[in-house]
Amino acid sequence: MNKGYWVVAYRSVSDKAAMDAYGKLAKPVIDAFGGSLLVFSGDVVEAREAGLKQLTVVVEFSSYEQAQKAYASDAYLEALKALGNGAERDFRIVEGLA
Repeated sequence: MNKGYWVVAYRSVSDKAAMDAYGKLAKPVIDAFGGSLLVFSGDVVEAREAGLKQLTVVVEFSSYEQAQKAYASDAYLEALKALGNGAERDFRIVEGLA
């Protein structure tokens, strides 16, 4: 069973309070589903091609299915509600090679 990842590239953050509220709610969800935060980089980003120098987050889960379940959970949906329109981001759930 291959690992699963949340790969999130923020394009902009317009509401810091919404981001803070989201973070407080999202972290326990990640923990509950066995996720590990691998990358959380806001200042140390070298943007290339069409990339932007914004926050980048990578979370690793034990499986692709676990990553999907975490995203679909009621608790994570509450985190998304808290975020609202506070940020524009490219959020992907991807399957690892191993």
